[in-house]
Order: sequence, then structure tokens, then C-alpha cells
Amino acid sequence: CRLVCRQWRYVVDLTTLWKRKCQREGFYLQNLDRSVSDWKIFYMLCNLKRNLIKNPCAEENFQYWKLDKNDGDRWKVENLPGPHGNGIPDPKVHKYFVTSYGPCLKSQLITLQKEGYWNQLMDEKRPEIVVKDWYAARFDSGCRYELTVRLLSEDYIVLEEFCPEPVVIEQWSDAMWREISHTFQNYPPGVRYIWFQHGGQDTQFWAGWYGIRVTNSSITIGP
Repeated sequence: CRLVCRQWRYVVDLTTLWKRKCQREGFYLQNLDRSVSDWKIFYMLCNLKRNLIKNPCAEENFQYWKLDKNDGDRWKVENLPGPHGNGIPDPKVHKYFVTSYGPCLKSQLITLQKEGYWNQLMDEKRPEIVVKDWYAARFDSGCRYELTVRLLSEDYIVLEEFCPEPVVIEQWSDAMWREISHTFQNYPPGVRYIWFQHGGQDTQFWAGWYGIRVTNSSITIGP
């Protein structure tokens, strides 16, 4: 539609038009006025914003997940709160993935263009990428939790990485669910994929499913 005429292009690019669209669709807050430099991009990012992790809460078993390591008695899905466990703060979450006595890691690779985030947007605007994950132990077993998130180029070169030290939870813990989060900002241009991997194992080396529990993972992109 931008090719129809210069006047129409002017209307499409008009800041007021995009600001009003944000107001109509509930994206607008008055205190944003000074911080939003491009209302058109702001509107598009708000429209696109959703969790890019598929099946984050185990409702579809292991669909969309690649099981990178599946040792011990392998990954399993259980219902909350689970044996010797606790509920999670979000009442919409009903299930979790649980690890065993051998290393268990699973991952998803997100292709940004397929999700609607075009190359120029990622290279020039570089919107914030927010990663969140929830993990918990069971009361009677120690365990280990790991998380790695990588921003990858078209050739799968790592442009930026979040890889915190593994969390080791001792036996007889409070078994509470905890959230870990990280925000990628000012990352290099060229990001085309996001790779998310998490998991762990129990530290008692007991047969069964006494390892770390994970659920409610999310990756969202700005604004």
C-alpha cells in the first residue's frame, strides 16, 4: 500500500496514526510518551508479542522439544504439585517436566522470521529479548538445574549467550518453585535464531524421577 501514492505513505508513517492504534488496542500508556521513539515499530512489536516457546508447561507431553540428553530413567511429565512438591504461583500451570538420575537436557530452536520478526527489525531496532524459566526440587532429593540461551546468526554462530552457573539444590530443601530471568539488550545485529536449553538431574542418583523439575518457560521479544 506504500506504493499507491506519497500522500498515503505519509499517512501510513504518521506518528499520530500509530499512536492512536496503540491507544485503541490497549498498548498505550501515558508514561510511555517520552520513551517510545517509533510508534509504528512499538505497535508491531506489541502485536507480535507472545511466548515463543511452544508447549512450555508439558500440556502436549514432549511435542516441539528436542531431547538432547535423556539418561537415567529419562525425562517424564508429572502433574503439579507432584510427590514431595509444591504448587507454582501461576494457577494456569498444571504440569511440569522432571529429570532423572542421569543428565537430562531438552531444547527448542526458534526461527525469528517464522515468528514474524523480520531481519531489518532485529538488526536496526534490536528489541529486548526476555527469557524466563521456572524450576524446583522435590523435598527429599538434591538436584541440579542448568539453563543456556544463545542468540544465533544465520550460520548458527553464537552472537550472545546467557549461561549462568548451574543451580545445585541440597536434599531437604523447601521444594519451592523459583523463577530465573534474563534480558538480552544491545546485542549484535544479525540475530536470526534463539536457542533455549534447560534441564539437569538429581544428585542422589536414585532410580526414578527425583531430579530438577522445570515448567512455564518463556521467551518474549520487546517492547
